[in-house]
Amino acid sequence: MSETAKTFASAGPGKAPRAVLDSVRASPRTTAPDTVRSAKPRPASPRGKKTKPSQYDRFIPNRQALDMASTQLALSHTDSDLDERTRAYHAQVARACGVSLDTRILKFKESAPVSDRDDLRQITRPVLKPSGTKRRILTTPERVLDAPGLVDDYYLNLLDWSAGNVLAIGLDQSVYLWNATSGDVDSLCELEGDVYVASVKWTGDGAYLAVGTSSGDVEIWDAEARSKIRTMGGRQSRVGVLSWERHMVSAGSRDGSIWNHDVRVAAHKTAELVAHNHEVCGLSWRSDGSLLASGGNDNLVNIWDARSLVPKFTKTQHTAAVRAVAWSPWQLNLLATGGGSSDKHVHFWNTTTAARLSSINTGSQVTSIVFSHEYRELVTSHGFPHNHLALWSYPSLAKIVDIPAHDTRVLHTALSPDAQTVATAASDESLKFWRVFESRKTKGTKAASAQSSASTSIR
Repeated sequence: MSETAKTFASAGPGKAPRAVLDSVRASPRTTAPDTVRSAKPRPASPRGKKTKPSQYDRFIPNRQALDMASTQLALSHTDSDLDERTRAYHAQVARACGVSLDTRILKFKESAPVSDRDDLRQITRPVLKPSGTKRRILTTPERVLDAPGLVDDYYLNLLDWSAGNVLAIGLDQSVYLWNATSGDVDSLCELEGDVYVASVKWTGDGAYLAVGTSSGDVEIWDAEARSKIRTMGGRQSRVGVLSWERHMVSAGSRDGSIWNHDVRVAAHKTAELVAHNHEVCGLSWRSDGSLLASGGNDNLVNIWDARSLVPKFTKTQHTAAVRAVAWSPWQLNLLATGGGSSDKHVHFWNTTTAARLSSINTGSQVTSIVFSHEYRELVTSHGFPHNHLALWSYPSLAKIVDIPAHDTRVLHTALSPDAQTVATAASDESLKFWRVFESRKTKGTKAASAQSSASTSIR
């Protein structure tokens, strides 16, 4: 029998010798961390929240398993225990190696150099003043002209401004030209019978004017010679909208069709585009001549490829007639369209992807859209109920200003050749000029040269 067994036998049943117990108490604790992790945690609190065991730490699972004494000894051992000769030797070695005694020798990368300049975050920068003054937008017209006989019809397009600074307007059966430079007014033509002017549109160079009539004809007039060059017929319904693309003029009709007329040849009709069920009242070629946008009384927007007779895209988001159709001059694939009195929205389209980019609820019937050439802005003209102009920034679509324009709905708008002045015509038989896009580069010459705002008749 071993000595340990003999000791337990002599102590009697159920009892351990005192010497053995003392040796167990004096032995160091060697509990493994895994044993501590497997221990049951304290019971949950009355609120149902779990309580972590008190012996756990964020980084150390079990402090009791550590040799705390040896750790304290290592922390308390400093250079103060070294004699003067040893400390001097350590300092000499550190200088020879180019290191400091109070820094780490081994590290992953060098520390960033310390700047000898002042901390930029502590420097208060002066507030920069704007380099130029803010643009002033007048809410009163520069000039007002009487326009007696203007037909009050939402679907007609009776106003256009040429590159030669001549404004053309259709008044009942006549077309008048107002020279914005000299202020002279001339009558270009007068239709016969009960035929009235339904649309006018200048060529890009301002030399010729296309006139659409209520009988379905398209007439081409030489503005300088005041003479008619040709008449292109073949339709029975009125031509309410026109758009030029070099030598070709596209004409939208009440029957829902769009005819392309080549003015150079005798057989002038080169294409017929049919996709609208009602009158075409909005029509515009893109500046590069590759796409044509059309809007109709069927609430549709069609985008046509110049090489095709079927629409490339058809948009159905409008809930009223689409007369306002305009291309952005500073973003080639951006198209804006506006709906009538039961829609009141302007939608912006990416004609490359056919996606609708954004929309504005204007609160009024949209009759036209005019983009600025210099600013990322656009003007919308409106009918019922407010009869005003609204200036918007893009792409934020924040409204810059509302301009109370006319007593009745604004039917037509035209942009001056210097892209600074917008002319508006309304069913109150007045023609007004608004300088909403004044250039920040140069003041230039005002399109409406007369400074007086006194009313003068266009006839």
